[in-house]
Amino acid sequence: MRRIDRTSLQARVSKYFDRLVHDDLRIEDAFLMLHSDRHDIHLNMAESKSKTSSPFQPYYTASVGKTFTAVLIAILSEHGLLSFDDYIADYLDDDIMKGLHTFKGRDYSREIRIRHLLNHTSGLHDYFGDKPRHGKRILDLLLGEPSRRWTPAETVKWSKDNLKSHFPPGKGHHYSDTGYHLLGLIIEKITSRPFHEALSLHIFRPLGMAHSSLWQHSQPERQSELPVSACYVGEKNVIGYASLSVDYAGGGIVSTSDDLLKFMSGLTHFTIIRRETFDKMKDWAKFFPGVDYGYGIMNIRGAPIIMPRKYSSWGNAGSTGSFMFYHPGLDLYLIGSLNRYGYHRKAFRLMFKCIDIFSRCARP
Repeated sequence: MRRIDRTSLQARVSKYFDRLVHDDLRIEDAFLMLHSDRHDIHLNMAESKSKTSSPFQPYYTASVGKTFTAVLIAILSEHGLLSFDDYIADYLDDDIMKGLHTFKGRDYSREIRIRHLLNHTSGLHDYFGDKPRHGKRILDLLLGEPSRRWTPAETVKWSKDNLKSHFPPGKGHHYSDTGYHLLGLIIEKITSRPFHEALSLHIFRPLGMAHSSLWQHSQPERQSELPVSACYVGEKNVIGYASLSVDYAGGGIVSTSDDLLKFMSGLTHFTIIRRETFDKMKDWAKFFPGVDYGYGIMNIRGAPIIMPRKYSSWGNAGSTGSFMFYHPGLDLYLIGSLNRYGYHRKAFRLMFKCIDIFSRCARP
């Protein structure tokens, strides 16, 4: 890779990011960080319609939090407290396990292994994405009952009562937030502490992520002087809703771009888990064309016509347009959020445009 023209890179990325935010009437605040140790690049930006946002402001990371949950499981495996191949019934109470996974009249609940939850191959329902047999979706309940607090057990029960399973464990891929709730409960069982405390003890504190927390469950070690950025579902800013507690281990983390960079750097440099453990997390299942899903991580591998290989990277993304990826070929971290539900595709386009600009700014 040739040397990067920093001035050109910053100008081009800033121009594109500014236009993206201000041309889209539905984006209020957005964040973008590009970082490369190899090229000595660090761009940390925020754009806002009101000009009040800051690059150092905390924001909701949605399903990016699944990577943290998966890494916590990996840490416990390194401590010899569990194995990816363990059955989840070894750790979860009978009231959680009862009727958890029934498909075509057969109960598969006790055949689910931890690895099935991690890469979404359990066949379980997805409380957030699946349509219930009767009544309202969980998103409608979240919006309609903003003061309601959801416990993980209540969310799993709602999922069991209202949704159907999709296939036997290991026989397909279906994204399941319910599965990540179960991982959170497994972590609580093994550590004998709430999920948010396990996050702080094993990840936030060791990596110096002082501005990160599990939203509606804990406070950061160091309270930011800046408010948590607004996050929109339709016309509603839901960031203050107690009902957002429903996300839990499937994506409830609030963080900053700087803190997320510390986490990703910890993964790429193997300071948080060992290389051999991270390699085990690359147990890929097909997510959609050109993208696979391992243990809490997406792998953009490229596919003919659909996904050029120049975008090959790994990390995770959320439904609110949040993203946290590393491009090994460029040694480039791409982190940020558009803070609006349903904007995940637009966030990917932003990442890919940044990769294009970064590559073009290389000079002899």
